Amino acid sequence: MKKLLLAATTAAMMTGAGIASAVEIAGNVALTTDYKFRGISQTDGGAAIQGGFDVGFDSGFYLGTWGSNVDFANSLELDYYGGWAGDLSDSVSVDVGYLYYDYPTSDSEDDYQEVYASISFADFTLGAAISDDYYLETGDFYYVYAQYGFEIGDGWAIDLHVGVNEFDEELFLSDGADSYVDYSVGVSKDYAGVTWGLSYVGTDLDEDEVFGEDWGDDSVIFTISKSL
Repeated sequence: MKKLLLAATTAAMMTGAGIASAVEIAGNVALTTDYKFRGISQTDGGAAIQGGFDVGFDSGFYLGTWGSNVDFANSLELDYYGGWAGDLSDSVSVDVGYLYYDYPTSDSEDDYQEVYASISFADFTLGAAISDDYYLETGDFYYVYAQYGFEIGDGWAIDLHVGVNEFDEELFLSDGADSYVDYSVGVSKDYAGVTWGLSYVGTDLDEDEVFGEDWGDDSVIFTISKSL
């Protein structure tokens, strides 16, 4: 599922019909002790290797793909997305797009899609995502979130996140639950050519709302990522 791509970019110049445009290609790979998506573990608390590529254009349009191992759907997730991101002013930017979650080695009912949008101002981001039929055909899904990221001395970055997950039907969670809150606090730093990250991730879910599992419990996650 789509993640913040900690990637350096390389630029290639392409000229067509007498018009020059720049294309930026970005890639990344990461190793994490747990793959949590919106606060819920996708790897049953186990490690994951992840990576992706993005292509961005001068116009603001972009395309990308991202993948990870998971502990369901025959162990593989691949995401495909595209959208537009740009500045409305010196301090305000927006990002709108479409995201398809693909589990290519599993049944087609595992796949689903979302449209998303966010607006950023200063160090704050407010965003939302909507699915017309969430994972395992569990109906409409709505997600709204807020993020705040800032840097402190000597290159340390702090990221704060809170999101609200709303389900139209009581199918995705157990015990009649139809909504939950996820949150995270992360710190990261570039060192020796890689990015080192430590985050505290959790939800307000009880285990009986997650089929008796600890997938939504609070946990500390360590991640190493590398730009390509």
